[in-house]
Amino acid sequence: MATNVVSVLNDLVETSKDGEKGFRKAAEDAHDAQLKTLFLSRAEDCARGARELQDAVTALGGKPETGGSMSGALHRGWVDVKSAVTDRSDREILAECEKGEDVAKKRYHDALEKELPADVRAIVERQYQGVLQNHDRVRDLRDQYAAARH
Repeated sequence: MATNVVSVLNDLVETSKDGEKGFRKAAEDAHDAQLKTLFLSRAEDCARGARELQDAVTALGGKPETGGSMSGALHRGWVDVKSAVTDRSDREILAECEKGEDVAKKRYHDALEKELPADVRAIVERQYQGVLQNHDRVRDLRDQYAAARH
């Protein structure tokens, strides 16, 4: 059975929108000014990625997704409740961001397992590399903040 390319891309649009919202929330909650700047930069990268994927969906004759996923909304809701109850440290915020990037890594990896036209695959592969870089950067920062506390 042929891959529904529009559906695959729309799943990644949702993933990118989730990332954008998650990083914006992290920027609001972060204490360190450099982290706030990093999170806002990552949010913009996610927004750009979502727009690029939406354009690809339109080019394929599909209707692009415009929002995030239900699981992303639930995760952010849980994060919001948790942050209302506790003043999260930057390390805890970084740990939450890393969990979000773990989800993005899996979704992009799964998309690349599917049959995609070469031009679409090139977009997904390039964005996947960005997700991997985001994940590793967030993980490394989390480790630095954890080490600084001991």
